[in-house]
Amino acid sequence: MMDINVPSTNDITGVILAGGRAKRMQGQDKGLLKVNNQAMIELTLERLSPQVNTLIINANRNVEQYKKFNHPVISDDNSTDFHGPLAGMLSALKISTTQYILSTPCDSPFIPADLSIRLLSTLIDADADISVVHDGNRMQPVFALIKKELRDSLQKFLDNGDRKIDLWYQQHHTVLADFSDHNDISLNINTPVELQELEQRLSEYKKVC
Repeated sequence: MMDINVPSTNDITGVILAGGRAKRMQGQDKGLLKVNNQAMIELTLERLSPQVNTLIINANRNVEQYKKFNHPVISDDNSTDFHGPLAGMLSALKISTTQYILSTPCDSPFIPADLSIRLLSTLIDADADISVVHDGNRMQPVFALIKKELRDSLQKFLDNGDRKIDLWYQQHHTVLADFSDHNDISLNINTPVELQELEQRLSEYKKVC
């Protein structure tokens, strides 16, 4: 049990990263693709909304469509250049009023109900700066809890032309949170075939949640 003096999930702003090019999906905006008559980002919103204080969407195109989901939409400073997930994280850090941000991709519908609390507990226990999901096989760097105070560090990193998320994590005290019991957390959609296969799997997943 977490100590009552430890920051709670009320100190977390969630950011759903929908700002990429989605090259493997022939450039389609993955967050807006429909699965069982729901946009992919709706599935993510449903899972993440109860776990954070505030939720924002990071998108660099189709901004008006994303606004229809009734959450603030922010774009990267250089949105036409598509600088990757770190740029989206920085955009969230700049406007967040909470102590942490929690990032997730827009196309991973199997987010566990305790994602935020487990990341937060892992970060606090290790007195770390960043807590990142490990699915039992590898680190999943876009599922991350990041202290707001790292904003200037990330700005400098990107200003230097760096883009590799793992490299920036290495500059700070980063700890891995064990999600080996949810190894489907990292399942996302990169091809039209995977999109078709997801519908049946998602129906089965909802039955046990």
